[in-house]
Amino acid sequence: MQGIYLKFYVQEKHRHHGILAYEWLLEQARQHGIHGGSAFRAIAGYGRHGRLHEEHFFELAGDLSVEVGFVLSDEQAQNFLAQLAGEKLRLFYIKVPLEMGVVGDVP
Repeated sequence: MQGIYLKFYVQEKHRHHGILAYEWLLEQARQHGIHGGSAFRAIAGYGRHGRLHEEHFFELAGDLSVEVGFVLSDEQAQNFLAQLAGEKLRLFYIKVPLEMGVVGDVP
């Protein structure tokens, strides 16, 4: 089956409507009928400004990126992006075509 991997990058401490942006994205997707999503916290990285961010024991959390990803149909991706465009929120995303399926017997 063909689909889309829709991935957003948000700062760990960034909030939207008083909620952490990655939690808000997951909740919006769930309300939009998207059947699953995941958020992954980075351990190191840099963005468009070229400044390296790394996790260190003594640093406060919140300076790293969180990747929020969904596997969905192209139509769901377009609808979700259109919904998000109405928010006062700037989101960087990646949309990648994919093939999905299930291996083995499903109980």
